[in-house]
Amino acid sequence: MQAPVVVMNTQTPGGERQFGRKAQLSNITAAKTVADIIRSCLGPKAMLKMLLDPMGGIVLTNDGHAILREIEVAHPAAKSMIELSRTQDEEVGDGTTTVIILAGEMLAQALPQLERNIHPVVIIQAFKRALADALAIINEIAVDVDINDDKAMYQLINASIGTKFVSRWSELMCSLALKAVRTVSVDIGGGKKEVDIKRYARVEKIPGGEIEDSQVLDGVMLNKDITHPKMRRKIENPRVMLLDCPLEYKKGESQTNIEISKEEDWNRILQIEEEQIKAMCDAIVAHKPDLVITEKGVSDLAQHFLVKNNITALRRVRKTDNNRIARATGATIVNSVFEATASDIGTHCGLFEISKIGDEYFTFLTKCKDPKACTILLRGPSKDILNEIERNLHDAMGVARNVIWNPKLCPGGGATEMAVAVGLEKNGKLIEGVAQWPYRAVAEAMEVIPRTLIQNSGNSPIKVLTQLRAKHAEGLEGEKNSNSSWGIDGDSGKVVDMKQYGVWEPMAVKEQSIKTAVESACLLLRVDDIVAAKAAKQASGPIGGGNEE
Repeated sequence: MQAPVVVMNTQTPGGERQFGRKAQLSNITAAKTVADIIRSCLGPKAMLKMLLDPMGGIVLTNDGHAILREIEVAHPAAKSMIELSRTQDEEVGDGTTTVIILAGEMLAQALPQLERNIHPVVIIQAFKRALADALAIINEIAVDVDINDDKAMYQLINASIGTKFVSRWSELMCSLALKAVRTVSVDIGGGKKEVDIKRYARVEKIPGGEIEDSQVLDGVMLNKDITHPKMRRKIENPRVMLLDCPLEYKKGESQTNIEISKEEDWNRILQIEEEQIKAMCDAIVAHKPDLVITEKGVSDLAQHFLVKNNITALRRVRKTDNNRIARATGATIVNSVFEATASDIGTHCGLFEISKIGDEYFTFLTKCKDPKACTILLRGPSKDILNEIERNLHDAMGVARNVIWNPKLCPGGGATEMAVAVGLEKNGKLIEGVAQWPYRAVAEAMEVIPRTLIQNSGNSPIKVLTQLRAKHAEGLEGEKNSNSSWGIDGDSGKVVDMKQYGVWEPMAVKEQSIKTAVESACLLLRVDDIVAAKAAKQASGPIGGGNEE
């Protein structure tokens, strides 16, 4: 879709300089429109959006990232806003709605500064200074958390999914997310941990059953059945061999032609094929595996040899699944059966079993000793509900992962944002010159989160926000940040102490959302013109590139 062309006139009739005012106005309007779409999706009383996809299917969700991913926009600034939620989702997995609302409000607050004829560069410098101070305030009010304390971790994950569809099963979802993240976390030395939930914690959704039947498997599950009916369907403590090569006759690399003159030659060719497959199978049998899993095909003849040796085979397994099986069973993926060694066989798996769920067969490799990969099996009444649960679970796992990385928490319910707003407002009075206006604009923009929470709970924003602001200001007057944990109860819209209410968020999410929001506002303020490039046909003239005259 072509970007809208906005013809800009940087000289006003009076000869006064205008800093690409039209483009900036258009960008601010676009960003605010995107923010307004998902403003009602913040907090426990969030409204749902119904999205219609081009195929006629519907998605019901209040996950900011899922909504913005589906909607189609033409304005370049709106597109860059949607990118923000993707960045936030990939970086910390939560706070996608917050970051868009904040960025939209930052730009809205920049508008009066532009109208005061403050140069965008001055506004950007003030925004950057405010960002540095905001991060310092967050660091001050953050508290440490013990990641091995289940109760504290449950409370934390609950704060993330309490605003989502799955809040009714919050205890179950918290335990699923926490177990999955703990399973895949690996110490990489230097006191650091690698938590790769994208690659090693796979979510399998099977419609049917009840949501309470969902579980985290201590191993891996695949949507596969055995290749031959006589192979064993249940093996205890199997020796697992993982292959990345086909167990079938190797065809010529390029087109190969063979001329046959005698009938015996034909038989000899077939014999060579058989000998090659037999040699492969003998190389496998030598290591005495009970289970062979390959990413490629297994020929009928190879199946015959494996069945004779009481070996079960699975074929055409995805590479990502094979990597997970390797992590769970301790096996090494081998590229050639002739190069396999005894140490490549995985022995950490306790049970291999094939079960039928609904109409399909699933392979389970469970009871693994210290698996570093897992499968989260989700059950539920319909595909739509399962998709929504998966989105919510992704957020919950993101929260658990962030805390394991950086075990510090900030109060939720808009308390952190309000503490930053009050702190910046106080600092703003000490700044000299024009820069104090945009600096204080950031403070005002931060209040959008508690204000939106109050609006979504159906309460009066002006009255409650004034109470909250007074509470935080009072805390600043007394001992340092003593009231910084006061925020909004998203259900009733009243001012409560988050310490007692038990709503906490990982510091990583808060920091990332404020950084992303301020930096994107600075980026869009730097744009003073939107120009559409020429269409390809017009750009390329006659061959040779010059004018033919």
